[in-house]
Amino acid sequence: MSSMSAGTNLVVPVVLWGKTAPTHCISCVFLSRDQRTLVTGCYDGQICLWQVDPDTLKMTPRCLLVGHTAPVLCLSKASIVLDNNFIVSSSESGEMCTWDLVDGKCREVVKLPYIHTSIQAYHMCGCDDVRLFCNGYYAEVLVMDPFSLEIVFTLASRVNPDWISALHVLRPAKRKDDVVLGLTTTGTVKVWTLFGQETKNSEPFYENESKQIRCLNALSMTCCAYNQRTVLIVCSKYWQIYDAGDFSVLCSVISPRGERWLGGDFLAADRVVVWSDEGRGYMYKLPANKLKGKMVSSSIADSKDFHSKSVENDNPFLYCLLAVPSDKPLSCPPAMRYHVVSRQGKMYKYLIRGDSEGCVLVWNIPEVTNGQLAQIKQEDFAKPPAIPPTVLTSLVKAWAEMKPPPVGILDQLDSGDQPGVRLTASIYLPQQSRLVVGREDGSVIIVPATQTVMLQLLHGKHQQYDDWPPHQLLLGHAGRVNCLLYPHHLHQRYEKSHLVSGGVDFAVCLWDLYSGTLLHRFCVHAGEITQLLVPPNSCSQRIQKCVCSIASDHSVTLLGLTERKCVVLASRHLFPVVTIKWRPLDDFMIVGCSDGTVYVWQMETGHLDRVLHGISAEEVLYACDENPAASSSGDVGLANPAVHFFRGLRHRNLSAIRHATQRGLHQLQQLHHATNPDGSDQQKSRALPLMIQGLRTNPKDPESHILVFDIEALIGILAKMKEGAENVQTKLQAHAEIVGFKPIQVDGKGNEVGDQGGRKVRGLETNTTMEIAQLLLSLLHAWGMDPDLDRVCEGKLGLLRPMVPVSFGVLSKGGYMSLLLPTWQAKCANELDAEKPANTSGSANSLEADLPVELVRLERLTRLFTARTHWELSTTLTSNHLLAIIAMANTLMSMNNATFIPEQERTRKLHRQSTRTALNWATKAEEENEDLFTAQQAQIKQGWSLLATLHCVLLPDKVVQAGSKNFKRPQVEMMARRWQHQCLEVREAAQALLLAELGRLGPKGRKALVDSWAQFLPSYSSADTLGFPPGTPQPSSQMLTVPSAQQGGSSQQTLSSGQQGSNGSAPGHQTEQPQHEDEDDDEEEGTEEYCVRKPWSVAELKRKQTTAVVLLGVIGAEFGQDVSDGSTRRRASEDQRRKSSVVEGFGIGNNNLARLTSLALTHLLLAAPSSRLPAHTPLRRAAIDLIGRGFTVWEPYLDVSKVLLGLLELCCEADKLMPSMTYGLPLTPAADSCRTARHALTLIATARPAAFITTMAREVARYNTLQQNAQALNVNLSNSVLHRAKPEILRGVELLIDKMQNEMADLLVEVVDIVLHCLDPGHLKVKGLAEVFPAICRFNQVSHCPSTRRIAVGAKNGQVALYELRSQKCQMIHAHGAAITANTFSPDGKYLSTYSCHENRLSFWQTSTGMFGLGNSQTRCIKSYSTAPIADVSRLNPMRLARLIWINNRTVSLMLADGSETRFNV
Repeated sequence: MSSMSAGTNLVVPVVLWGKTAPTHCISCVFLSRDQRTLVTGCYDGQICLWQVDPDTLKMTPRCLLVGHTAPVLCLSKASIVLDNNFIVSSSESGEMCTWDLVDGKCREVVKLPYIHTSIQAYHMCGCDDVRLFCNGYYAEVLVMDPFSLEIVFTLASRVNPDWISALHVLRPAKRKDDVVLGLTTTGTVKVWTLFGQETKNSEPFYENESKQIRCLNALSMTCCAYNQRTVLIVCSKYWQIYDAGDFSVLCSVISPRGERWLGGDFLAADRVVVWSDEGRGYMYKLPANKLKGKMVSSSIADSKDFHSKSVENDNPFLYCLLAVPSDKPLSCPPAMRYHVVSRQGKMYKYLIRGDSEGCVLVWNIPEVTNGQLAQIKQEDFAKPPAIPPTVLTSLVKAWAEMKPPPVGILDQLDSGDQPGVRLTASIYLPQQSRLVVGREDGSVIIVPATQTVMLQLLHGKHQQYDDWPPHQLLLGHAGRVNCLLYPHHLHQRYEKSHLVSGGVDFAVCLWDLYSGTLLHRFCVHAGEITQLLVPPNSCSQRIQKCVCSIASDHSVTLLGLTERKCVVLASRHLFPVVTIKWRPLDDFMIVGCSDGTVYVWQMETGHLDRVLHGISAEEVLYACDENPAASSSGDVGLANPAVHFFRGLRHRNLSAIRHATQRGLHQLQQLHHATNPDGSDQQKSRALPLMIQGLRTNPKDPESHILVFDIEALIGILAKMKEGAENVQTKLQAHAEIVGFKPIQVDGKGNEVGDQGGRKVRGLETNTTMEIAQLLLSLLHAWGMDPDLDRVCEGKLGLLRPMVPVSFGVLSKGGYMSLLLPTWQAKCANELDAEKPANTSGSANSLEADLPVELVRLERLTRLFTARTHWELSTTLTSNHLLAIIAMANTLMSMNNATFIPEQERTRKLHRQSTRTALNWATKAEEENEDLFTAQQAQIKQGWSLLATLHCVLLPDKVVQAGSKNFKRPQVEMMARRWQHQCLEVREAAQALLLAELGRLGPKGRKALVDSWAQFLPSYSSADTLGFPPGTPQPSSQMLTVPSAQQGGSSQQTLSSGQQGSNGSAPGHQTEQPQHEDEDDDEEEGTEEYCVRKPWSVAELKRKQTTAVVLLGVIGAEFGQDVSDGSTRRRASEDQRRKSSVVEGFGIGNNNLARLTSLALTHLLLAAPSSRLPAHTPLRRAAIDLIGRGFTVWEPYLDVSKVLLGLLELCCEADKLMPSMTYGLPLTPAADSCRTARHALTLIATARPAAFITTMAREVARYNTLQQNAQALNVNLSNSVLHRAKPEILRGVELLIDKMQNEMADLLVEVVDIVLHCLDPGHLKVKGLAEVFPAICRFNQVSHCPSTRRIAVGAKNGQVALYELRSQKCQMIHAHGAAITANTFSPDGKYLSTYSCHENRLSFWQTSTGMFGLGNSQTRCIKSYSTAPIADVSRLNPMRLARLIWINNRTVSLMLADGSETRFNV
């Protein structure tokens, strides 16, 4: 699965299971508390979830959880809450995993050096939920938290410490403490008493008492729930009843011949059920006279002969057998478990068994009364009565019931329903979009990948062709093909045409991929080939051309592909090869075997250099991992015999090394990638829109195939195609056609790839990408919701309807996956039979009559699936799929004529040629063609838009209308976490979905949501002003905690400044890969019932906090908007506020939440970059975006100037980052932050223009004072934000003048202050203000005199500001008693005329300078005229009110809006 977890997070897996059910050799079973889910773990490491009907116990396999790499040994519940659907699984390699049973997501996964053999979930006193008591191959009892999978504390032994083989935890009657009983393998019973105060950091707890009994290697120990003095201990040869008081044996029963006991439990105070390795259950009645304790005497009748010593009553009496009639012997012991469940007030007792064939059996254990027992005793059977199981089912059976069988990826090559030749190996070549499949009969088949998938899953024209898609057949192996390798995909240094395959016939074949010929057959191994690898990049030239093959005779070879011979044969290994490591600089290949020995081979000569054992072997392997690219071969590495260098590493983590050496072969691949830093990264860096991965649960199984669609990669390529829009497309298409590369859709045969290098792959890529997009959208679209839209989708957009219900998967933490099994649809089939579909029209029914019943049924199932059950699977699936559809639809909508229909492709090409050739003599027909084309384009765009709207807005209501009882809503918090996703299209989709969902919740729902998340809002105090932009003095920032008051002060959280960053991803991460850690493990539990659980680990708390900040930010910004708009509304009556839809907590009376949220958002914006919170993370971007969106809500609690400076800081680099923004390319994180900050500034400026301008003016004034004293203070101002962000500030001002002239007129002096700060003074020397910054000259109140280099600005309060550009001084004159309407300098600059229409005055001013320009200049009024008043009507538009124009140096003309003009002389 190594390539699965690569790439980012929005991934849609789809599985094609094939006609054979996966092998499922069951190793443990578990039934959930609500009896709706049965969980089976198997020896191959998979876990199967079965949907159970609690009343009939009928089971259907629902999904397969893939991730463990070793047998699953234990399953346990994770909580006592009834509807908490989590379980914990633990495997033989020490992996533990917490799974969500609803959608199969892995919530938490750890790898421990401990291997558990049994886990008991127990609710201790003083704990809020269960703890897991684990025992296994180690000498302690580990007590773990089921959600964080951390060890809370350990119970250790003082007396003969040994492995604990059986364990039982119980709470004695009427006592407050818990007692743990443990039994070691050597037969020592130990008792620990727990009081509930035990915590993580305390020392291990030692036992309170311990006693040796005669009982070796016990398998289980159980205290009777009905009478705690009785203890049942089961060993493989016998089971015994002990008295808990003094651990004396009360009775003992030896196992039947040929069988071994596996376990047992109490049915009642005097009944037990014990089961054996043959899969049978034996029910015994215990002899009453042997039992002690109060409970017993009360439960057994006091009859006369009860106390008399009667001999036959001394042994347990076998009264009933649970067995399978005619059961064939099992190949390995079954997994059995006894469950007591209560339903509708009745108790049911079940014995569940899972066996090596993958069968699940359930016995409903009957209650046998004492009367019936006596009867059985008298009858004296030769054999006790046997009870058959009530339920018997298996994966194979479920598969067999499916008609037609589940689809496989190459079904077109099979004949009829019989499984054809089994597929044994496969590899996907993304560049050629080909799938190469090796089969059981030795043939290798190459098919176009997307097309073969379409053939299996979608309706369409392709269903009518016989031999479509065309395939190549490579014949060369005798017998099964075991593995395939396409070296070029792993590294560019290999031939593009080389394909390598290894078979069961001991041969490795080298093929020419393009011509299909066998180039060479290497026959050097003496066993079947199990694995093919590529040596790392830094090897010598000769080795670089080799591939490495491993065979079952424990040999490893390096085969030269160009020289066609075996370069190294390393074949003296005594045990199977488990790991291969490389030390290229020392020329060593290091081979680790399963017994822990390590062989070191020289690659050039092929000599065995040395064999290492034990610790030194581990050190060497570990050293390879530690520094794969050691700088020189001398200082470290094997060439230097002083291995002491690695000693330090060893002590740090010995167990990890030991595990590394013992891992199975299937991890070779990952280890290889891990130690191959240069080779594999190139392929990873470019995420692929589609990966096809073979999946087999057992080496003997045929392969199923997982298709992994990476939405972001797909959108990325589509955006690239869009970027040059048609011209790139034309070139590509033209170029592709010259090379002889017809588009795939036009004719399926024309795509045999010649080997002409990479020139034309791009042409192919556009086509394949469109095919992948077509396939994905066809599978995800909710067909059947809106018949009209469906018609558009099929007719105009070219989507195809699915033919079968699709098995989707979910990818979660650490590459763990849950995959839907095809069989769960049988459940839907039952619903189908219940309700005959009403929407089929008459004609369809006549059609149905001619078709086979199975196909009709399958078609109905598929329709039910796309319209309903698809959206009832899980919130994660709903969220991911809706996001994918909306993001894709939006991308395609923004492209020109993006449709998947081949004919339209043709007309489009035709149209393109015609426009190229016939530009000059366009005829009528051409024009009509043109119109048709435009119309068609409009329809296509509209189609995509409708598709996006359906899934974004209408879907939930439509699904519910369609009769869905349990529609799974999109997860609010998942969208919140993607609010600023690095892929723009996904980001927009997530925002649209989140807002639609919040809107749908209504005020009540939003309030519930706010209440549940408010507790996670990190509390910063307002004093805690964090991180300033450089260039400002920094106060010492101290952390305070504010109890979050909305929860009554319950959750105090102190977070150091960077703590709730993106899961602490180091700053180095940001550059190499775009995905940040906080996006890897995103979703929380579903939010259908707003219960937000207490976080179970620090990482999760951080994740919850980031979600809370974004979610509350969005709700505040979008739904807290109608809060207040000026002081008058603040006094609005209380009831008024209650009526509005403002979310509680963001309103005026109760503004606590708004305050806390705004503090958290500003903290995220301003906190200095640290390792915990790097500079450009999606979380920071979200904060920036939300500050902009909800500025009116946050404003009262913000330090506006800090926020504006912080945003400007991010925009400073805009010009450097801008080029990448104009194309639709993925943005760098810095450019993305810049774009978001820009947008936020625009929003703030337009929402609160006055605040923006006054704040900026204040900052400019501060900057100017600093500048005057710069030398004295020794400050470097060129670093200051105000200096660096000049273009940005100007952009904001220009925008405001554009949009909000009137508001700007009121603040004109401040505006000019800001503008003059931003403009380059040199420019104003040579050009007029009108040229340098034309926007400001729209105002009649501003005038610039180039000759005297002065600017005059009339203010609203009647003052005039005179700026002397020469001396950078500004002088204020009190000119009028009311706002100034216009002013202008005379042409020679001697006079300034000002006019105020409110005062009806016009004045002339003259500035006199002192002698020779020294001394203060004074400006005085030399003349004033009264003017005629203006009609009130024209005052409504003050901008056009009046203009002053100098006709000559002495005369000014006042021109009014109504066209009149009056002249005045100085």
